[in-house]
Amino acid sequence: MRSEPAAPPAVPGVLTSDEIVATARSIAVQQEESGAIPWFTPTGGVPGHVDAWNHVEAAMALTVAGLREPARRAYEWLRSVQRPDGSWPAKWVLGEVTEPGGESNHAAYIAVGVWHELLMTGDEAFARHMWPAVRRAVDFVLGLQTRRGEIIWIRHEDGAASDHALLTGCSSIYQSLRCAVALAEHLGEPEPEWELAADQLGHVVAAHPEAFADKSRWSMDWYYPVLSGPVRGAAAERRIAEQWDTFVVPGLGCRCVSDQPWVTAAESSELVMALDAAGDRERALELFATIQHLRHEDGSYWTGWQYENRRHFPGDRSTYTAAAIVLAADALEGTSPGARIFKEVAGRPLGPSDPADPEACGCYVVSTANPVRTRL
Repeated sequence: MRSEPAAPPAVPGVLTSDEIVATARSIAVQQEESGAIPWFTPTGGVPGHVDAWNHVEAAMALTVAGLREPARRAYEWLRSVQRPDGSWPAKWVLGEVTEPGGESNHAAYIAVGVWHELLMTGDEAFARHMWPAVRRAVDFVLGLQTRRGEIIWIRHEDGAASDHALLTGCSSIYQSLRCAVALAEHLGEPEPEWELAADQLGHVVAAHPEAFADKSRWSMDWYYPVLSGPVRGAAAERRIAEQWDTFVVPGLGCRCVSDQPWVTAAESSELVMALDAAGDRERALELFATIQHLRHEDGSYWTGWQYENRRHFPGDRSTYTAAAIVLAADALEGTSPGARIFKEVAGRPLGPSDPADPEACGCYVVSTANPVRTRL
């Protein structure tokens, strides 16, 4: 049964519901006729590319703000361009594929989007309509999982997998697999192997940094294991504390990379959600208020601010940035049916996992239910 749209979120003292809707509308006006949502649409020139991950994030934000029609157009477009192997090209520009390789985290994120849409609308018929696409996507993703548990970043056009996994991408895939498991169970088509794959992946993200390529200059590698769930509790507090001063610029926001004087609204918003998921609501609210200096008068957001040159960089107002703002506002308000999607899935908290196959990574097992240390 479909539910009535939830009221758009507001963050008292920071953004009103009307301002959140204006931000979502800044996404909708950039949506292409096909339903695809590019990173940005400049005044003149070639628009930014489309990728499946940021496209889904934008669709989720549209639904949160009550813009259901453009959100459904976005999901229908994504379903229509899925490839037979379950993947999507890494990039399109104006409907033309510019990077054909299939990225694992891009494919997986459809599960988060469809689960979120079901939570927000209660439209089970739509979830069933999208289910085959979700199943194909997850099958593609798990075809790139190593025995240890990490998931390789990309399968190239020639069918060869790359030689490394990404911590940010695998963290996101962990949440995606949890949503895929919940969706499968809700639709009466349980996939227990997916849950085992999620357990192994979550453990590797939390406990095996050696499994991933070194991308530590990027702030996403810092906070994404917290945002997407594999790291929570005391471990999340330690992780946030260790690099807070590296990435957070007081009064401005979160850097994109550690070695450049550039804060970005999307990374700042994701860090807001990570802090909120970790229980640090006070700093989450403070950071969310801080990044409002990047808001444009029409409700869109500048992607970033280069604070040494004192200029917006790059000079665009991106849809994925607007989407992150809307989702962060919803997480902070916490009242919509989908507001807790970074905290729990189907009533089960996101959090640390015991490895499904401890022998694969040579680990001791410390069960969260029965903390007795054993070696397999």
